[in-house]
Amino acid sequence: MADGFDALIKAFSGIGIDEKAIISLLGESHPEHRQNFRKGCRDFFIEDERSFERWDDHRVKLLKHEFMRFKNAVVLWAMHPWERDARLIKEALIKGPQAYGVIVEVACTRSSDELLGARKAYHSLFDHSIEEDVASHVDSSERKLLVALVSAYRYEGPKVKDDTAKSEAKKLAHAIKNADKKNLVEDEEIISILSTRSKLHLKAVYKHYKEICGKNIDEDLTADLILLAAVHCLCIPQTYFSMVLDASLTHNADKKVKKGLTRVIVTQADRNMKEIKEEYQKLYGVSLSQKIEVTAKGNYRDLLLTLLARGN
Repeated sequence: MADGFDALIKAFSGIGIDEKAIISLLGESHPEHRQNFRKGCRDFFIEDERSFERWDDHRVKLLKHEFMRFKNAVVLWAMHPWERDARLIKEALIKGPQAYGVIVEVACTRSSDELLGARKAYHSLFDHSIEEDVASHVDSSERKLLVALVSAYRYEGPKVKDDTAKSEAKKLAHAIKNADKKNLVEDEEIISILSTRSKLHLKAVYKHYKEICGKNIDEDLTADLILLAAVHCLCIPQTYFSMVLDASLTHNADKKVKKGLTRVIVTQADRNMKEIKEEYQKLYGVSLSQKIEVTAKGNYRDLLLTLLARGN
């Protein structure tokens, strides 16, 4: 039964649950086998003072969450993209500041029409506008930037005024250099540039900033996480998504971080997954499918890999 113990521990561990293995190994086991499993699996069970082995409460909470991952991924995948994005923003507002990066992600990585669609869906679902709820729920310095980002309807044509992009790169460099005098996330000029310019224009600004300062703008924004997320999502989204995925695929990641795996795979499977996979391989030296294969489990893993293959 020792091999069975190892298989059960593996089935219960990591990101996602190997449901088939648990059914096979536990479903056919005898009472004494399950007792031996409990006694031999101190990661999951605690010896109670009344002489029985009980589940570790913390582990039970984690397992409940892990069993839900497959269901949540299926629900999100079946959902209309407008509704999905509207619900992601609503959930982020409910969870508070630690989840505001998801609002930035939706606002900055969708096309203008997709973001408009999310705003329409939000009206229908919650009887408020996204702008209204962001303004009323966010009471921190990020409010103006977040409202501006979710309100955006960017030009998506090919034209870029390079002189303007260079001028705005200089303005950003000046603002960042003087960040001790004014909170960057509340700087009207920064908000205007990030929330109104086309993504092609912002990529030109990103390029000119490096030419002017000798390093990428994100290297100077490490203390301003919302601004950093906005720049990443607008200028180098494939890098942003690769970083979210890698963080979510670490064994010791908390459940909020782990949710990024489902969110990114489901929302990007029909979009730019090919670019994300290429960037992930370049950044981390392993293919994203291999990483998911060894980290996720069961039906959840199989669904992720199926969605990932759509980007080939």
